[in-house]
Amino acid sequence: MTGAGLVDLGRLVPYLEAHLQGFRGPVSARKFARGQSNPTFLVDAASGRYVLRRKPTGTLLKSAHAVEREHRVMAALAGTPVPAPKVHHLCEDASVLGTAFFVMEYLDGRIFWDPALPEIARGDRAAYYAEMARVLGELARLDTNAAGLADYGRPGGYVERQISRWVQQYRASETETVADMEDLIGWLTSRQVADAGVSLVHGDVRFDNVVFHPEAPRIIGMLDWELSTLGTPLVDITYFCTMLRLPRTSQVKGLAGLDRAAFGIPSEDAFLRDFLVHSRLAGEIDWPFWIAFHAFRFAAISQGVKKRRIDGNASSASAAGVGDMVAVAARLGLEAAKGR
Repeated sequence: MTGAGLVDLGRLVPYLEAHLQGFRGPVSARKFARGQSNPTFLVDAASGRYVLRRKPTGTLLKSAHAVEREHRVMAALAGTPVPAPKVHHLCEDASVLGTAFFVMEYLDGRIFWDPALPEIARGDRAAYYAEMARVLGELARLDTNAAGLADYGRPGGYVERQISRWVQQYRASETETVADMEDLIGWLTSRQVADAGVSLVHGDVRFDNVVFHPEAPRIIGMLDWELSTLGTPLVDITYFCTMLRLPRTSQVKGLAGLDRAAFGIPSEDAFLRDFLVHSRLAGEIDWPFWIAFHAFRFAAISQGVKKRRIDGNASSASAAGVGDMVAVAARLGLEAAKGR
């Protein structure tokens, strides 16, 4: 009962009653339909609602699906200006559910799966983008030492390490040769880009990885910290903007081809200006490099999703659509690299 869509309540309930203060059954658990990497469950208990997040089963890539790191960083963010769910308990004993897992609070709010924000009135959409820029600015200038995260990653050399890591991850999950990806890897590995300071990096900032207040443009929690590490302050803002450059498909919602002004959505330049105000960063940004870098990284992540689907270990039914984005993302990155 510990497959991708199940948890063994017979093991989970007594464990949490013994280790999580105030927890008591009876309990039901339902897997969230969305999400590609770590299976995540809504746990309804007599004592309240919780969220359980665990590693997937099967053979995993080295350093991937690190729920232990997710738990640590969210615990460290408590009391900081960066909103994150409160974490309750980490279990590293694989005998309970077959993999490590942690339990965190359930946030009663809104998650938007489409950055066009069709649920929001046109005149109100800019406020939600402004809030995203504000929170990303707070994250970029978070004092990692004060938060107890000074050793959360290696300071300096972030870009070089990330390119090396994701090339390795891509090769480990490669199922076919993608010519644009090969050219993009060659272009990136020949570049030298200096880090602009040290900051905590979320690594996968999108609208569907934040929870907004039920009725207001205010973020109450950032989710999915699996890829977080120490990096440089430009990482998350440029990643967010790269994802918005993707096409609009049934599974991946970008804004390519959308008239942002007509939808009440700020331009990329205006969004960046908001971020710079809140982050207090200054200086030139090598925009073509960052777009190419993040497109490459997303292509590598998509390839991992594709490989897990082929192997039967994908966490979500939408894995096929995400896996199909490998070639699309590689083309986006290569076009940015060539100034198109």
